[in-house]
Amino acid sequence: MTVASDLVTLAEIEAARELLAGVIRLTPVEPSRPLSAKLAGPALLKCENLQRAGSFKVRGAYVRLSRLSPQERRRGVVAASAGNHAQGVALAASLLGISSTVYMPLGAPLPKIAATRGYGAAVEFAGSTVDEALVAAQEFAERTGAVLIHPFDHADVIAGQGTVGLEILEQVPEVKTVITGAGGGGLISGLAVAVKTLRPDVRVIGVQASGAAAFPKSLARGKPVRLEQFGTIADGIAVGRPGDITFAHVAKLVDDVVTVTEEDISRALLMLLERGKMVVEPAGSVGVAALLAGAVQVETPVVAVLSGGNIDPMLMVRVIEHGLAAAGRYLTFTVRCGDRPGHLAKLLSYIAEQGANVVDVAHRRQDPRLQLGEVELGLSVETRGSEHSDRLVNALRSAGYTVTFGT
Repeated sequence: MTVASDLVTLAEIEAARELLAGVIRLTPVEPSRPLSAKLAGPALLKCENLQRAGSFKVRGAYVRLSRLSPQERRRGVVAASAGNHAQGVALAASLLGISSTVYMPLGAPLPKIAATRGYGAAVEFAGSTVDEALVAAQEFAERTGAVLIHPFDHADVIAGQGTVGLEILEQVPEVKTVITGAGGGGLISGLAVAVKTLRPDVRVIGVQASGAAAFPKSLARGKPVRLEQFGTIADGIAVGRPGDITFAHVAKLVDDVVTVTEEDISRALLMLLERGKMVVEPAGSVGVAALLAGAVQVETPVVAVLSGGNIDPMLMVRVIEHGLAAAGRYLTFTVRCGDRPGHLAKLLSYIAEQGANVVDVAHRRQDPRLQLGEVELGLSVETRGSEHSDRLVNALRSAGYTVTFGT
């Protein structure tokens, strides 16, 4: 495949790597046994969650800022981000001695806000999405003369992110498929240029959350299309419209863009934490989610990019619980039984005999649907998986208990 002249070139990506020497880390590529077993072939993880500032974003941000003129550097920079681009810009600006201001959407994860400030950026809040924060950042740039550092739609940013592709080809020369998350498209655009120029036979797959999937709709229409509304736990790829430059790259170079559900993402995060000992944010796990869910058929060896690891601990707790439920290991249901001394103890003992662990119990006596002398118990139970959950429910029903879900 020939890279068109209007796209970023391999030479630009190689030049970006020279700029980044001594600034970024060469992140490791780690094998994943669960994924390899699932795919019946080698599956590896490119660990950009271990990159400086916790994601690949510092690559593009540093390249963009390092190429500013002395006059532009004196004016400072401004960016908009839910967190990772913010940290990348803040870190790059601090390394280069440039003042930075970052607009973040209301509700941005607190650890990302704290880290951005920790790198020396002034943080402002605007809107509820990255798109709305970007409008505020553009207005700030026009008002103050600060240089707007776009999170993805700039050739220097794309070239910086493309260095991930160079590293993958060097670290896994036998690779057949590279899969990564796609929000605005900066990472997958640069990665695709590097991979398709050097190894046209390697497939490049993008993944978006089904609740924020702007690329499939845009690709179908042949131009960037803005989503009317979108939302996902994967805030790092919650972008309502692809960039003009990134869309051109994806349309010409990327083999496929698929989507995953929130449940798929939760399962992937749980697997990465439990089996891989990897702390990854939702957006960073969508490539793994697509492979686990079978959203795309791939040829192995496959490399999935873990694009970031900046996850709010409170979100992690919720995602783990959701992932356990999606994997059939966290069961919530209600049971009706007599409201007499000893009945609850008998029920809990019976659940324990089935090898399940009761996490939470709630009594409800006021429901008018209950008979006199009857109580409804809301139970949250840990099990060993879907089959164990099914056996537990069947055992309870066989013992005469009324078990219901979703109430």
